[in-house]
Amino acid sequence: MDQPIFNPQGERIDYTFRSGAGEAAGEGWLVLLGHGVTGNKDRPLISELAEALNAAGFDTLRFSFAGNGESGGDFREATISKETDDLAAIVDGVSAGYSKIAYIGHSMGGAVGVLQAARDPRIRCLVSIAGMVDTKTFAMTEFGDVEPDSGVMWEDDECPLSSAFMTDLCETVGSVAPRVAAVQCPWLLVHGTADDVVRPGDTETVRSLRGDAVDVCVVDGADHSFNEPRHRALVLASVVEWLSGQAVNG
Repeated sequence: MDQPIFNPQGERIDYTFRSGAGEAAGEGWLVLLGHGVTGNKDRPLISELAEALNAAGFDTLRFSFAGNGESGGDFREATISKETDDLAAIVDGVSAGYSKIAYIGHSMGGAVGVLQAARDPRIRCLVSIAGMVDTKTFAMTEFGDVEPDSGVMWEDDECPLSSAFMTDLCETVGSVAPRVAAVQCPWLLVHGTADDVVRPGDTETVRSLRGDAVDVCVVDGADHSFNEPRHRALVLASVVEWLSGQAVNG
């Protein structure tokens, strides 16, 4: 797969596509992988998970949301609402070749996944890794003391904090919890107990709303990006095993 993908604004989405190895549970599936705030498609969690899925037979497409990494667009406009449209454009671009699509989203990419899966039955499986649910609380906890349009995120000069970003998190979206019930596909939630960026309570919110309709993997002691090799290895193994089981059953 090498055709260009553009979002509704005409901005090119940078992606890396890899075919799965041999005939395995993932044959015929395409797994899309989206990153979190200030991330890109080449962050270790995303790239290593794609490799593990390739080894299990899944085709993967990991991408950078517009304004991030090598994708077109302005970082200051990279809101959840706009990134949801990015994901929709990607699903549109690949759906002719794949009838079985899964989406894995990390952090804010997890919130994007909820919003898209709630309205798009083409997403047959959803995985939220440290997935953001209460977007307003995240915004105010992490950036409430930063002046939008003049300050930056986490003291990173390459990541300006925009009023568009904050308004979308706090007002336009606020929380993705109202859309949780509309997600009808199989859903795995993965969260580390030591996550201090997106609190584990966000995953608990989904579990409280959906009960046994969702599967949950709790990684004891893991931080937001699963930086410890043993934690990341557990995430990779858990996601591959879960998706392989879903592929066999569906």
